[in-house]
Amino acid sequence: MNAVQRLIDGWRFRGAGEREWMPAAVPGCVHTDLLANGRIPDPFDGTNERDLQWIDKQDWEYETTFDVSGDLLGESRIDLVFDGLDTYADVTLNGEHVLSADNMFRVWRVGVKRLLKPAGNRLHIRFRSPIREDLPKLEKLGYPLPAVNDQSENGGLGDRKVSVFARKAPYHYGWDWGPRFVTSGIWREVRLEAWSGVRIADLFIRQRSVTEAEARLTAVVEVEAEAAWSGTLRLAADGRVWERDVSLEAGVRTVELDAVIERPRLWWCRGLGEQHLYTFRAELLASGRVAAARQVRTGLRSIRLVRKKDEWGTSFHFELNGVPVFAKGANHIPLDSFVTRVTRERYEHEIASAAQSNMNMLRVWGGGIYEDDAFYDLCDEYGILVWQDFMFACSLYPGDEAFLENVRIEAEQNVKRLRNHPCIALWCGNNEIDTAWSHYIEDAGWGWKQQYPPELREKLWADYEKLFHELLPEVVGRLAPEADYWPSSPMQGLTRDANQHAGKRTTSGDIHYWGVWHEVEPFESYTVNLGRFMSEYGFQSFPEERTVRSYAREHELELLSDVMLSHQRHPSGNRLIKQYQTMYLPEPKDFVSFLSVSQVLQGEAMKFAIEAHRRRKPFCMGSLYWQLDDCWPVASWSSMDYYGRWKAIQYYAKRSMKDIIVSIDGTKEGVVDIHVVSDVLRPIDGVLRIALYDFDGRLLKESGAPAKVDANAAAVVWSASVSGLLGEADPRRTVLKADLIEGGRVLDSKLHYFVPAKEIRLSKANVTVREVPGSNGTAFTLETDTLAKQVALFAEAEGIFTDNWFDLIPGIPVTVEFLGRGAGGRAFAPARPGRLTVRSFADWIGL
Repeated sequence: MNAVQRLIDGWRFRGAGEREWMPAAVPGCVHTDLLANGRIPDPFDGTNERDLQWIDKQDWEYETTFDVSGDLLGESRIDLVFDGLDTYADVTLNGEHVLSADNMFRVWRVGVKRLLKPAGNRLHIRFRSPIREDLPKLEKLGYPLPAVNDQSENGGLGDRKVSVFARKAPYHYGWDWGPRFVTSGIWREVRLEAWSGVRIADLFIRQRSVTEAEARLTAVVEVEAEAAWSGTLRLAADGRVWERDVSLEAGVRTVELDAVIERPRLWWCRGLGEQHLYTFRAELLASGRVAAARQVRTGLRSIRLVRKKDEWGTSFHFELNGVPVFAKGANHIPLDSFVTRVTRERYEHEIASAAQSNMNMLRVWGGGIYEDDAFYDLCDEYGILVWQDFMFACSLYPGDEAFLENVRIEAEQNVKRLRNHPCIALWCGNNEIDTAWSHYIEDAGWGWKQQYPPELREKLWADYEKLFHELLPEVVGRLAPEADYWPSSPMQGLTRDANQHAGKRTTSGDIHYWGVWHEVEPFESYTVNLGRFMSEYGFQSFPEERTVRSYAREHELELLSDVMLSHQRHPSGNRLIKQYQTMYLPEPKDFVSFLSVSQVLQGEAMKFAIEAHRRRKPFCMGSLYWQLDDCWPVASWSSMDYYGRWKAIQYYAKRSMKDIIVSIDGTKEGVVDIHVVSDVLRPIDGVLRIALYDFDGRLLKESGAPAKVDANAAAVVWSASVSGLLGEADPRRTVLKADLIEGGRVLDSKLHYFVPAKEIRLSKANVTVREVPGSNGTAFTLETDTLAKQVALFAEAEGIFTDNWFDLIPGIPVTVEFLGRGAGGRAFAPARPGRLTVRSFADWIGL
């Protein structure tokens, strides 16, 4: 049986060659260790980032001393294992070099038994500067490779972009939402693993066929034996046991054992069923004694990417246990620039927020990291499907054999690590490289290929194909045979002609639509520029005031201040927010009000997009906005800021991603269409109640209509002319309320206005907040004396409300509950919010 000794204590570090050692945290990195020792200021505060670029230009040393127990030394094999070294590292043990690392995403293992002693073992690691390591590679290559988000200028490198040479998180070099902190350090666990005779190195529960009737499985067991070994392989799960005899030669061998579970409890994503998880334990037994064991947890399900010809083009949707799933969610980036600061609680807050927001999918984007096991465990538990990118984004990469071999091992290790997670829905080769290069359309793409002569262009594309069309799909196909692979997001399909590359409204593959934002197209464009699966689209906002004040002083609270521009990484971001605000919303009275108005603007944009996508079901079967989270406090596309505080968009998304929604489309001239969209697996047979109110709460008109929608479908259930609806009512002071009612229960409600928000005639609203009796101070009822738009509740405590950033009609109270973050040991639970502040749009525009 394996014995493990974790080596996380007693570490110290210093600049290479310096005399003074300082305490270090493992896992950790140089930046966080320097911060903990008071040697640098908070990297996120003000413009401190600029003054800390020296850190990545020098080498750093880490070391610890440790003793080893007699029991551990008594085993015949002892391996030193690093789950993550960031990135270029030379490791010595008791003065002898044992390994050199060059990939942040790989596990490094080396046998060290002969070097160990009972006491005073010295483990030393020298981390070589990733900048100094890779600049010679750029020189040797003789030409630059595109890396548009590498902020080399901020790092003092001019136009020398070296991020593509390092197998390291691309976002460390900066992005258009993140700072440039090129870290080094021991970023995942380090330990000794000791064993004798035989060990189980890996256990994969291959799901060959899963239905409600039975699950046909194969346990794929990777065994390492010191010498020839014979015995029994036993697999156990949920009270069932399967066995077979095995005879192994020395070395690493794979043994398979078939298993069938009748009437399995299936794993479903959120909204479609339970997230049942089985624990499988594999044991190797000799003479009735357990010689080695390993266990894994998985959910039994069938999932596939369905791409077949249809009346529109080629479908692109996920089918889970035979059910077509409309994917609702967002793109995930690393939760911190310094990922070792991310705790399980922070992961759970993010995943629970996704579930609370009625999401069922997150895309782990290719410019970050292959996430920690905790992330995928939580997605399994909460029923969140994962679109998993390999870690390549917005760049071209080297094509030499050494680089490709390094990537092959990286891919093998990470596919093996993640393949038991039922949440994994897809492996994707990269982010946006196919469309950026657009090899088969001369005038398409981002202008990359035009920078190279024809012969070099062909070589670069051939290198791309070797990596993304050959190496990575081979690894996925060999190690996770039932998993699907998609070469690049976005693209139409691997056709090797002009039909391969994605556009704004292509009818095959997935789309990243950025006409709204980058090209300043109106929100209404979301209704026409869509496709089979919208895997990226987004709109920026600022975080709330207390988050902004975490990095800016009072005199810096100004859109064009140095600090505010430093915490806005898109070169035109602040201008675009302001430009769209002028297009759609009234002018805020001051900068602090502008923060909230920017969140309303973002929320309205994303509501427009999400509901436009959902209304086009089944033509469109996925809507993943950019982006769920932030890696530092910043103005960005996120729906939760760095501290996990929900922006307005998170509440908008929660409402627009409900499993059953009413969606009101007023984009057709003179017509209002009311849609019902359902993701549930039963038909809807209800009634639509339509009511017209003026802003003082007077009911002007009321009617009803049947609302019948098939299971897992969308339909227009009611239409009317605007003139017929309004009659003599003032369109600037009139609101339509649509309620979907079934069996006496309101399934969803939506409001609709007849003029753009900037033309609405609001009055100053008096919003009252009353504590709900018997709620112990956790629930509150809100009422108003005149229409109040975007009523926002701000709590002193960290947490969320069950609803927020909503409109209030006089005479129609709304009750909300506060859910404290981490309250009662859960991600969210009812709690007292502390001091409560309520604001509405009228406050931000100075009525």
